[in-house]
Amino acid sequence: MDYNTKNYTEQGGDKTVIGGTLEIKEGATVTGLPSSFTPAENQAPSTAEDITSLVADFNALLLKLKTAGLMETD
Repeated sequence: MDYNTKNYTEQGGDKTVIGGTLEIKEGATVTGLPSSFTPAENQAPSTAEDITSLVADFNALLLKLKTAGLMETD
């Protein structure tokens, strides 16, 4: 009987292959991964009372997302 595993570490331990699902439980940590995540600047809740003000608030949010690198620029 042949058996193929989806998850394995190659000879020497330099490479581990995950062919199934990798589940990270609450409270677990992962170290060593590079992170380029930058939170966007806070956008206050809109208090707009007309469409023009709402568009301005929405455009401010879009600009903050683009500046943080979370959305492609135009």
